[in-house]
Amino acid sequence: MKSVLVVDDEPEMRIALQETLERAGYAVMTAVNGEEGLRRFEESPSEIVITDVRMPKVTGIEVLRSIKKKSPRTPVVMITAYGTIDNAVEAMKEGAFDYILKPFSAEAIETAVWRASARHSSPPEKPREEGPPQKQAGQGRAIITEDKEMIRILDLARNVAYSKASVFIQGESGTGKENLARFIHENSQRNGRPFVAINCAALPEGLLESELFGHEKGSFTGAIQKKIGKFELAHGGTILLDEITEMDLLLQAKLLRVLQEYEIDRVGGREPVPVDVRVIATTNRDAREIIKEKKFREDLYYRLNVIPLEIPPLRKRKCDILPLSEFFLKKYYAKEGPLPRISQEAAARLMEHGWPGNVRELENIMERACLLNREGAIEVEHLILDSAEPAMETGSATLQPRVQQSAEAGTSVREMEKKLIFDTLEKVGWSRTKAAEMLGISIRTLRNKLQEYRESGELAIQNHEE
Repeated sequence: MKSVLVVDDEPEMRIALQETLERAGYAVMTAVNGEEGLRRFEESPSEIVITDVRMPKVTGIEVLRSIKKKSPRTPVVMITAYGTIDNAVEAMKEGAFDYILKPFSAEAIETAVWRASARHSSPPEKPREEGPPQKQAGQGRAIITEDKEMIRILDLARNVAYSKASVFIQGESGTGKENLARFIHENSQRNGRPFVAINCAALPEGLLESELFGHEKGSFTGAIQKKIGKFELAHGGTILLDEITEMDLLLQAKLLRVLQEYEIDRVGGREPVPVDVRVIATTNRDAREIIKEKKFREDLYYRLNVIPLEIPPLRKRKCDILPLSEFFLKKYYAKEGPLPRISQEAAARLMEHGWPGNVRELENIMERACLLNREGAIEVEHLILDSAEPAMETGSATLQPRVQQSAEAGTSVREMEKKLIFDTLEKVGWSRTKAAEMLGISIRTLRNKLQEYRESGELAIQNHEE
């Protein structure tokens, strides 16, 4: 029988937690404040500790620090009714196992304690070598960095990986948000369990709910059989909600309930289905701006943004350009013989480039250079860099001038917008995903614009596919 110490200054919460955990088979000891909690732990160390964050005299963070100092491997679960991003980040940095917001369900606390119990029973972790690694790899993917800010982000991601707290990753397109999400998954106890990714911008609103939560047979026209959604497929593992800010507001409300209750409702289902998933969300847009525009729920943002991570663009971490170039050169060079070096002129050109497409653009350029190189060093002519200027930052928004257009006096803004969209689509072979990236808009916005042109008769071609 695992022992649990509950530290909370609210009598009702202490009693509720004690009864819930005792019913689940745990031996529970309680303390009315932080001082008593530390004293009880000193006298009889419990295998798991649950502590409130806000308490008089000795706070939950102080309890966490003291316990981690005496017993680093004891899991500590933080609970609070006054959750903030700063508090959550501080708790995770101090080594908290999980961070749960009140009110929570009995199942949520039982799940957290069960996971903490499993971790406590596992063998001690191999101590990590001193110094930040340049390469973090897993499942064929790698994060290559020498940048101090990126190393700090990786350290924070590693520290919070063992919790169940939601992570919100922001960064421009091509910076490696999914790689960071996989890094968190692979450094957690969920490694080896499912990692399921879904692009919220790539699916029509009507299909996204079914993709996320599943549906029952006959629940709508075309539902000829039962479908298991992404949340159920990710049970026990991690789900990545890519481009979360493109999700429809109605579906955002349903997602909020899933994050609060850890149960989903299949479309046409009669009863909820419990799920145990770690949620990681990403966006290439400024979430706060989307909230101001009333296109993203503020309560969902704070529920997801327990652990905020923001990946800097490649132009702000110049020290990573050449190491990444070497990495992609090794990845794509398929000819026999030794790897070619990157000439000084080519290296200088790579360092000067603005990288509006970030790491993804660099990877494409190095793959192309490997194909064009016949012998000798990688030269400037092998790179074929886009002529776009470096991305310009204005306030919180990022402008990426990928396509240059000239405007004649008297041309309407609508005509210029339409011409820019059509020219970009032609340039990328009518790939809406690539065109949206080049234009700096979401794929949903592009889809709506094309529908608008079709309805007005301005777009005759309707059958271009991705």
